[in-house]
Amino acid sequence: MKSIIVSFFLLFTFPLVAQKSKKQKNIAPKPEIFATTDGAVGNIAFTHSGEVVYSYHPFFEPKIRVAKYNALTKTSEPFPNLEWNTPRPTDDHYLSNVLGIRNDENGIIWMLDMGNRNPITPKIVGWNTKINRLERIYYLPETAVVKTSQPNDMLIDTKHQVIIIADEGIGNGGDGSTAALIVVDMKTGRTRRLLEGTRSTLPEKIPIVINGKSLDINGNELYVGCDGITADKDFEWLYFAPLNGTKMYRVKISDLLNEQLSENELDNRIEPYSDKPNNGGLSIDVAGNLYLTAMESNSVVMISAQDRSVKTVFQDERLLWADGVSYNHADGYMYVSAAQVHLGAVFNSGKNLAKPPYYIFRFKPVAKGVNFR
Repeated sequence: MKSIIVSFFLLFTFPLVAQKSKKQKNIAPKPEIFATTDGAVGNIAFTHSGEVVYSYHPFFEPKIRVAKYNALTKTSEPFPNLEWNTPRPTDDHYLSNVLGIRNDENGIIWMLDMGNRNPITPKIVGWNTKINRLERIYYLPETAVVKTSQPNDMLIDTKHQVIIIADEGIGNGGDGSTAALIVVDMKTGRTRRLLEGTRSTLPEKIPIVINGKSLDINGNELYVGCDGITADKDFEWLYFAPLNGTKMYRVKISDLLNEQLSENELDNRIEPYSDKPNNGGLSIDVAGNLYLTAMESNSVVMISAQDRSVKTVFQDERLLWADGVSYNHADGYMYVSAAQVHLGAVFNSGKNLAKPPYYIFRFKPVAKGVNFR
């Protein structure tokens, strides 16, 4: 398999919450299936009016990279249009390889294009859904994206006017040792690479186990670095964690942006916040509860703001490889995808076991979700 595909799967590995009984009581109202799609869904965002926009999971090399779902017709169409989903040699105004996707309060959907499926520079593309046109492109230069980078997810911080990216460090056969955070100044486009290979970004040697089987490629277990990322309602604290690991971390965003701090001084200001399972997607509500996709147990779990304990929000045997989780400001639901990445050929002796239907679930969070996280 191409090394580029090997990079993708890592991006999207998820939690090992303690195995729960199917009869366990959920702490939130019963979830529902919002949509079924023809391809695996990665991350989810929303237009200014609440329409669902999602990335097709790049692990499966989809022809269409990003799509918008029509709830009335139950069909999807390329987002923002077909042209942006069509690679070509003449320019780079197209989407090459997208997983991370977020929206902000201005109606802009930001798409993190890893760029490693085509010979182009990785970039962040912002599309204004209020006026249906390109808002801006931020390029990620070599000083920010190294050979083993795999920029996976991001936070759009409109208070500090920065985009903060979680780089898993598993691109091109990387082992997670170069995982880092990348900060993009939204005013100037300037980038900074921070905390590479430090305690809060490195994966722990906690294998990903699904149905009793440890995921590996050619006998090498997968260890994925910094993955899920979100911030509280006031953009005071940044929460983040390696996918493989037992700890959630947080740091004040003002400290992260303080260029007077040395790398060691910044690292000393990072707090281990709570225990956690192996996790991928990350979101938050106004009460400060964190929502994590727990792939190993087919569930979404919550780290309670009250006592920092880990609780199961819901579990469903159809939630295969829970990926991104995000809040829709228009209807009050959190949405989560089931991507089936562990059923891909690279994990199953060259045979792709993933198949439709692919699901998008939604559920009501314990407290109102934080808009645009």
